[in-house]
Amino acid sequence: HKGQNGYCTHIGNKLFSWFQSTESKSRINFLKLLRAGHSDYCINMDAIAYMQSNKMPLYVLKPIIANLQTVLTNDMQWDDFLAQNGVVKDRHVQIAAEGALIGSIVEHGISRKLVILSDDAGQFNVLLHALCWIHAERSINKVIPFTDQAKKDLNTVRDQIWRLYKGLKQYKENPNSKDKKRLKAIFDKTFTQKTHSTTLNQALKRLYLNKAELLLVLERPDIPLHNNISENAIREYVKKRKISGSTRSELGRQCRDTFTSLKKTCRKLDVSFWQYLKDRIEEKKLIPNLADLIRQQTLNPG
Repeated sequence: HKGQNGYCTHIGNKLFSWFQSTESKSRINFLKLLRAGHSDYCINMDAIAYMQSNKMPLYVLKPIIANLQTVLTNDMQWDDFLAQNGVVKDRHVQIAAEGALIGSIVEHGISRKLVILSDDAGQFNVLLHALCWIHAERSINKVIPFTDQAKKDLNTVRDQIWRLYKGLKQYKENPNSKDKKRLKAIFDKTFTQKTHSTTLNQALKRLYLNKAELLLVLERPDIPLHNNISENAIREYVKKRKISGSTRSELGRQCRDTFTSLKKTCRKLDVSFWQYLKDRIEEKKLIPNLADLIRQQTLNPG
């Protein structure tokens, strides 16, 4: 935008895509986007719980707790609130803002059980966080074996991971306690094994530390195992950027984000984007609101 590098965030699932380009890719930026148009900061129990889980010092937390159920309507009011209550250190300001944004998100109706599936970028580790198995396996695939035995070990591990992945896919179709226990045991055996490659052992150990996020699907079989939906969606945005170049005005940026979101969402809902635009421009309103179509397909899948 305006010749400067920026970032594009995609939020979506199999029924919709939404794009927003910004100058930041921080967690605060992501949480602001999740507010879906709202601009407030809410100090509620969800906000306090987040701050506590991120080890906010008690002396900083006390004045915030004293203002429980307070709503600050915009950034200016929030900044004034922090200053008045002595929250001035960068890390404390960050944790407080993230917590109050989560408070706002929940207050406006987004479920605490919303699953954010990502490639392990830190800004997305909020609410219930799940990791993409495709990205996880890539960290194993990047390991370079230096001996024949190490190469054999690598191929064996990759085969084990893909077998586990296949098992998780089957579990999604028929969740049950027996398979849940079995798949957890397979995960432990796969990612705690010792091979002849130190590099491979370290990669396995790193993934094992993410067990809860990689196996969240066992508790929530409704979620996908990978974020290919986002990967494919963002390509649409990149194509548009390559064709038109960077935007110069704020209105231009909003138009690019909005029309790319509409086009991709129409495609997912099997609605002609061209017919949708004509319907709205001509004010015929023969095509239902996309939000209504999303709700309808969510309640009546297939």
